[in-house]
Amino acid sequence: MENASRQASRVAVTTLGCKVNQFESAAFLSGFAAAGLTIVPFGESADIYVINTCAVTARAGAQSRQLIRRALKANPDARLIVTGCYAQVASEEIVELVEHPLCLVGNAYKDRLVEVAMAEGQCDLEMYLGDLAGSREVCPLMVTAFAGRTRSYLKVQDGCNQFCTYCIVPYSRGRSRSVAPARVLEQAKLFVGQGFREMVLTGIHLGHYGLDLTPPMNLLALVELLLAQNYPVRYRLSSLEPTEITPELLALMAETPALMPHLHIPLQSGDDRTLAAMHRRYTSARFAEIIAACVAVVPGLAIGVDVLVGFPGEDEAAFRNTYDLLSGLPVSYLHVFPYSRRPGTIAAKLPGQVAGQVKDERVALLRALDQHKRRGFYASHLGETSQVLAEAGRGGKTLRGFTEHYVPVAFAAPASMANTVVAVRLDRLTDEGVAGTLVAGN
Repeated sequence: MENASRQASRVAVTTLGCKVNQFESAAFLSGFAAAGLTIVPFGESADIYVINTCAVTARAGAQSRQLIRRALKANPDARLIVTGCYAQVASEEIVELVEHPLCLVGNAYKDRLVEVAMAEGQCDLEMYLGDLAGSREVCPLMVTAFAGRTRSYLKVQDGCNQFCTYCIVPYSRGRSRSVAPARVLEQAKLFVGQGFREMVLTGIHLGHYGLDLTPPMNLLALVELLLAQNYPVRYRLSSLEPTEITPELLALMAETPALMPHLHIPLQSGDDRTLAAMHRRYTSARFAEIIAACVAVVPGLAIGVDVLVGFPGEDEAAFRNTYDLLSGLPVSYLHVFPYSRRPGTIAAKLPGQVAGQVKDERVALLRALDQHKRRGFYASHLGETSQVLAEAGRGGKTLRGFTEHYVPVAFAAPASMANTVVAVRLDRLTDEGVAGTLVAGN
């Protein structure tokens, strides 16, 4: 399609994976909108399709391939742009998948994706993939619109130095790199101007923010810098490694209304032998101590935990250690993932791969525990009046939203209150969370 990009008027973007990908896709959409293109849903016919892929699991790679086929089926003559982590680590698989010409844009070149998509002629596949290993700066992307959301993702960091044995991300995203504070503040100001009332600070390894800057700084200093702007917004932190949750950060969270009492902390396994095989840098006992310190300092704190089930060598005793640890901890919810054998990682070659049926059974047990934890946490907040960021509901006058403690609430209120923070009394549990009542005086 040599000249189609010059005539392109409709573009569709779809995104798999993490909040960092969501931020980057929003930057693409901002660029296309500024160029005058019409944004359409991915299921519709478009002149340009952009697929922002994920490679964290084998299933994510399969989903990426499905989306490529889906785009070509919707419009065989469209210009196809494939980016993200799967494009970075599996470019040959993608090229072999289709005969149709396509553009592969690696993670280091995402700032040029709109330009590539709208350029004339075919893509130079090598030019836009690059080698992330030597990259020392975050790909510069700015978002001028985050359509369809009441909260925005504020990307402050990229890459990871941890090299956990199950994870492809250090190879697909490169080493840890931080966004300069001035650029973070510039993006935050843009989000405030768009009317967002909540920002989620996000990165691939958020807790390493600032360590590579000159002079060095840390995540706490960045949060304090954002809070000092006195914007009318709430802030949340995305995933933090357990050993990176400092007493100073907890104290700031406890005493600052704008910093939401909500942490997401990856555990991955509650078995020490498995943690060592994963190259995780803590023991189950240390993890438990950190959780205890968190809830002691921050009243009502919401704590989400990532768990990876069926890592090679995980026997019944190891799984039971994980289950028993989580069962006894004051955590609020679990994100449970079956281990997925990812080519290119150390764990893919380890002996003792766990059978699929066994993984499914263990996942089911932990997801049942997740439901028990969620309902217990929600119940602990019943009767309270919470501050809820209201979002449009599914019809009528019912709005939805999350409290400071990340409790999902549905409540009757005028549609005009969407995207405002309102006081809601939490009344009773429902299948989807909590039903509440708008407090008079909002």
